Amino acid sequence: MKIKKVGSVIVSVLLTSTMLVACGGNESSGKKEDGLETNIVTIATGGSSGPYNIIGTALANEYSDEFGINSKSQATGASVENINLIKEGKIEMAFVMSDVLTEAVNGTGNFSEKVENVEQVATLYPNFVQIVTTADSGIETIEDLVGKRVAVGDQNSGVEVNARNLLAGHGITYDDIQVDYLGYAEAADGLKSGSIDAAFLTSGLPNASVLELSKTLDIKMVSVDPANIEKLAKDQPYFVAMDIPADTYGNAEAVPTAAIMNALVVSSELSEDDVYKLTKSFFDNLETLGNAHQAATEVSLEKAQEGMVAPVHPGAKKYYDEQ
Repeated sequence: MKIKKVGSVIVSVLLTSTMLVACGGNESSGKKEDGLETNIVTIATGGSSGPYNIIGTALANEYSDEFGINSKSQATGASVENINLIKEGKIEMAFVMSDVLTEAVNGTGNFSEKVENVEQVATLYPNFVQIVTTADSGIETIEDLVGKRVAVGDQNSGVEVNARNLLAGHGITYDDIQVDYLGYAEAADGLKSGSIDAAFLTSGLPNASVLELSKTLDIKMVSVDPANIEKLAKDQPYFVAMDIPADTYGNAEAVPTAAIMNALVVSSELSEDDVYKLTKSFFDNLETLGNAHQAATEVSLEKAQEGMVAPVHPGAKKYYDEQ
């Protein structure tokens, strides 16, 4: 009987130890005390060489380090695909263009019905419509694209949506050009090989693919008349007239073009507390994001609520109300 009693004590101690390890909380799970309710934050971005993906990857790293969660970026076909991924509950956060986000919340264009579960965190930096051609192409303005072979971005990407809308605003349809659906890197390769005459590479400045292309090919940026953009903006207010600064890609002078603001969005399924923390961390780490890509240096807390086109998530609103 005595031996049995000792054995019972040993078993009891072992069971207690096992329960303590199993429940012993934050350190064994790797989760920090100020972590999130969710364990996963996947950030949908765009092409692997674009600013979305570069900034998104840096942001995911910060979220992983700060909150002890599994956060990663996901390269995609960009805006339309990103919103559909949120709609389907497959990702938690995304970078999108404001024109596509406008379509999503209104159920127009690429969206047959309103997307109800996407909410905005912030207005970010402007995406410049960068229409690139070669110096000897004879293409000077957007009107000169008629009859040419033109890359308009991945099909249904934000690049393709604003390319189609901007062309339409100048009386040009896809029937008037030879369309190629190519992402950043593929479009740059197409210009290099001569398989296309021009390409839309809409993004923040500078675009890595255009920058790399400018080192090996004599390129030219195609201009868009600001007066035409102002007319277009009456029906599509997300378009604004802006200049690609001189020497961005070795260009001697600034090039007038259209720009569309980018947006950071989340699933409305995320809690108010989680989005509050994610929003705060985003703005706390702007310097790190700016070091990852120059475009992020144009993001600011002061302008983050300007030009919002979707409902703001309550967690983001709570953060802004505190500032």
